[in-house]
Amino acid sequence: MGILNVTPDSFSDGGRYNGIDAALKRTETMLEEGMDIIDIGGESTRPGYTKISDEEEIQRIAPVIEAVKSRFDVPVSLDTYKYKVAEAGIQAGADLINDIWGLKYDSGEMAALIAEKGLPCCLMHNRDNTDYTSFFRDVISDMEETLAIADRAGISRDSIILDPGVGFAKSYENNLEVMDKLDQFRSQLGLPVLLGASRKSVIGLTLDLPSDERLEGTIALSVIGAIKGASIIRVHDVKENQRAVRMTLAVMKGYANGQDMH
Repeated sequence: MGILNVTPDSFSDGGRYNGIDAALKRTETMLEEGMDIIDIGGESTRPGYTKISDEEEIQRIAPVIEAVKSRFDVPVSLDTYKYKVAEAGIQAGADLINDIWGLKYDSGEMAALIAEKGLPCCLMHNRDNTDYTSFFRDVISDMEETLAIADRAGISRDSIILDPGVGFAKSYENNLEVMDKLDQFRSQLGLPVLLGASRKSVIGLTLDLPSDERLEGTIALSVIGAIKGASIIRVHDVKENQRAVRMTLAVMKGYANGQDMH
């Protein structure tokens, strides 16, 4: 999954792909590099981000989704937790909703919309505090609450992907633990997992590097994600991560049946 931030203030590439032409060029490049799904976001969710109105977010994402869908044959994921933005994005052609609040931001409107439209969704672990009693057990419990919301709304389990939320409501040590236990996260919840760790602070803190120098750290986490069973790896740098993951999968299972993993 390639990241396309159409925001002026994203933590690692803010302002670079705001215009339609720049966004389309970036999409074309990522497709050439091996992207399978594009994730378009109109509001930065970096630490300390400025929340914007639904209308402003819609103005950012809807034209880009329409332009991407009209020019490229690629599934579009819309990165939003606001149901009105999701509604406009779906109308513009979004194929999947990527909700960083795991259906918990509103009073069920997002869940109802996803169920009504019958779209797949990625639901991320997040919370407004870091008051964990037992960190990993609490993460699983939080995700079970998210799945209960999905069940009540009528969202089919086979259309749900889960994201452990690296970098969200977690300390440095928490982020390392959730990465290490990605396979347990997947097995305990019984659903496909998306890993979104590209360029995040856990890499910066480990390697003492700014966001634009975290490629190697990201690749390492992508490889760990592949080994631990992540179904989707969400990254800024498609080419390098895709190559590393393909090589990892070839060693893990490719020799058994000779299949092309990409």
